[in-house]
Amino acid sequence: MSSNALFSPFSLKSLQLKNRIVMAPMTRSFSPNGVPGADVAAYYRRRAEGQVGLILTEGTVVERPASSNDPNIPHFYGEQALAGWQHVVEEVHAGEGKIGPQLWHMGVMNEHHSGWSPAQPFEGPSGLVAPGKPKGSAMTENDITDTIAAFARAAADAKRLGFDCLELHGAHGYLIDQFFWAGLNQRTDAYGGQDLTDRSRLAVELVREVRRQVGEDFVISLRLSQWKQQDYNVKLAHTPQEMEAWLTPLAEAGVDVFHCSQRRFWEAEFENENSDLNFAGWVKKLTGQTTMTVGSIGLSGEFLAGFAGETSTNNAQSIDELLRRLDRGDFDLVAVGRALIVEPEWVEKVQAGRAGELKGFSRESLGTLV
Repeated sequence: MSSNALFSPFSLKSLQLKNRIVMAPMTRSFSPNGVPGADVAAYYRRRAEGQVGLILTEGTVVERPASSNDPNIPHFYGEQALAGWQHVVEEVHAGEGKIGPQLWHMGVMNEHHSGWSPAQPFEGPSGLVAPGKPKGSAMTENDITDTIAAFARAAADAKRLGFDCLELHGAHGYLIDQFFWAGLNQRTDAYGGQDLTDRSRLAVELVREVRRQVGEDFVISLRLSQWKQQDYNVKLAHTPQEMEAWLTPLAEAGVDVFHCSQRRFWEAEFENENSDLNFAGWVKKLTGQTTMTVGSIGLSGEFLAGFAGETSTNNAQSIDELLRRLDRGDFDLVAVGRALIVEPEWVEKVQAGRAGELKGFSRESLGTLV
């Protein structure tokens, strides 16, 4: 199929991209004590020079005592960490790329495999790491207020440092997503409730405050998923009607782009709707907002299995399916994850019709910053 749509320019507010390809956020854990160094900056610059339209950084945590379970996850607060991110921005721009940070709070987590844990207990809506499994502390309303303020400070810093946009991590069973999910949000106050719309209050207030900090012209993306790392089969929205009720208030609060995470982008979102639209396709249809698809693009195996150790080989046919859906207008942007960890020139090879040369992915690939 023609790749013209994939390599056409994209414009949204102040964000101008050379093509529709986005580097998906992927945790690399190469930032000792939360500070991204020159090796991290060079890693992102190589992707910019490889013609990635937009780079979204690995998740970088906001200023809360237990926002991370890994000492090598980058911070987005503190003089040293922000200076590191300033250098990343400068390097990516020197490589003629565009970049946005993914702002993150993990919520209630298990300890890191190294045994490291934060000085204070993990925090979440109800102190649960999985349904029925207490682990951390339930956030007070003051905790929630402080968390929203931490995201807002990080957003203001992102704009000040020269980032081109930002993303909020609201997927995969982390903090914002823990509030969405009834299995982990058992609250009886205004931040809980039986309806998904009610449980979205934290996210709506957070987006609204981030928007206030960055202004109307700065693009805000929100990453969402139905599935959770704690349970791959969870669905927050079981019908298009539930999905529309969930996402419309978030769009009204200030989300410009919905980054719709699936394990396999080609799978239909709703079984009973006589439609092959994927998650991003349905979100675009229901909200009218810009959407980004992601999930095993260019690879044979889905990404959770890949990170768990299963080797994924090149799957050029999946790119044909991607182009079919993009040409149809199902979504606007395409996020590529593991394929870009191993292949900084992924974009150039696909554009040149050399998709058959692309490398596969193995867990060993995570050991270095190629």
